[in-house]
Amino acid sequence: MTPRIGLVTLGVADLARSLAFYRDGLGLPTHDYDPEAGVVFFKLDGTWLGLFAREELAKDARVPAEGSGFRGITLAHNEPSKEGVDAVFAEALAAGATSVKAPEDVFWGGYSGYFADPDGHLWEVAYNPFMDLT
Repeated sequence: MTPRIGLVTLGVADLARSLAFYRDGLGLPTHDYDPEAGVVFFKLDGTWLGLFAREELAKDARVPAEGSGFRGITLAHNEPSKEGVDAVFAEALAAGATSVKAPEDVFWGGYSGYFADPDGHLWEVAYNPFMDLT
């Protein structure tokens, strides 16, 4: 197996709302978007992000769609500076995200904060002074 994640798909409650958040609010570029397709793809640097109706995604995986709270995973976006973290965090909040933990200096020596998208998916925005993850 090649060590890479090609696509992260989020199960969402309202596809139009999530499309507006990611495309219009955060400015992610859609790829061949078709409103009738029931799925949205965003081409990112090095990977893809997909949005798919939560119920349909669960059905496709043959698992129950119920569940809430911490999902055992976070997505992360890294910036080259603390100021970059603050700017992206503010952009996400302006787009409709909910602040979970405001950016702050953290125990491991970096700087990070967490926001939740409209479906509660957690995103960390971080600056890592020890490793360039940008």
